[in-house]
Amino acid sequence: MPFVHISIAGASLSASEIATLQSEATRLMAEVMDKRADLTAVLVEFHEPRLWSIGGQSVTAAAHLDVKVTAGTNDMEQKASFIRQAHDLLASTVGAGLPVATYVVIDEVEADAWGYGGLSQAARRKGLA
Repeated sequence: MPFVHISIAGASLSASEIATLQSEATRLMAEVMDKRADLTAVLVEFHEPRLWSIGGQSVTAAAHLDVKVTAGTNDMEQKASFIRQAHDLLASTVGAGLPVATYVVIDEVEADAWGYGGLSQAARRKGLA
């Protein structure tokens, strides 16, 4: 059910490193955010560093992790822990050259505004699955 989108610029990652990003992001969603691992989708995308800037200045390396979850399903402590651990994952995988402005964003989407398998999360809660 959660969707994790990882964007990376300026780093060449091996297939093994990409697989580690995917498996660790899935693990964090399950262990920290209490989401089902079997429904966690992870997309890793690469971008040219010339397309990425911070403070109007181009960067040599950058990363961003954005996750979508159903609104109200996680508390402040879970989200803070996820942000910290996801940032550590990006830093350990991409490298020490990441700028301070390396963001981890948790988008909380209302249950009636998203879903999977053709049903919204709200419909699943009502037992319409």
